Amino acid sequence: MKRKKGAYERFLKRPIDLILSLSAIIILSPVLIVVALLIRTKLGSPILFKQERPGLNERIFEMYKFRTMTDERDENGELLPDHVRLTKFGNFIRSTSLDELPGLFNIVKGDMSIVGPRPLLVKYLPFYTPEEAKRHHVRPGLTGRAQVKGRNTFIWEDRFQQDLEYIECLSFKEDLTIIFRTALKVIKKSDIVEPGVLDDFDEYRRKQQSANSGTET
Repeated sequence: MKRKKGAYERFLKRPIDLILSLSAIIILSPVLIVVALLIRTKLGSPILFKQERPGLNERIFEMYKFRTMTDERDENGELLPDHVRLTKFGNFIRSTSLDELPGLFNIVKGDMSIVGPRPLLVKYLPFYTPEEAKRHHVRPGLTGRAQVKGRNTFIWEDRFQQDLEYIECLSFKEDLTIIFRTALKVIKKSDIVEPGVLDDFDEYRRKQQSANSGTET
């Protein structure tokens, strides 16, 4: 059955996203320039990290973030683990959520919304249950309900549950509350998880299936 959208989602959410994201880009342009110059100086080129993610109706788009890791490689030319390549400067960029600012351009383009389920990796698509896949019934967000409730500290099922609850109660009041709580999280730098702490979702789902079937991975 096709999901019913409220008036806010149909007529107001996208215009508000566009106005707020354009305003934020203009107001924060000095910050964007300074961060870009620091990344170029400390980490080199490219300044932006670009990665394909599934968006509304699972349409693939290229998401933008500021780069936070070096390109250090081992003797075989393979990239070193994330936690090795994440510098002190890169960690600061992440902990202050400055790395997310280029996502404002994704919002302007219509790939994302200010508030919505966070866009995950394309490789996870085959591992969603039909219920979990409903997170793609709305545009992904720069921030979301799962992020303000527990950010990256939730297990996967809890994060998806928060996404689905958001979609069910999507409203201007809910978006405003999430934006406000996101600002508090950023100021407090709370619920930050280091790279590699959470399992990849596909690996997590395989472990689940293995445990349920009584076999070893």
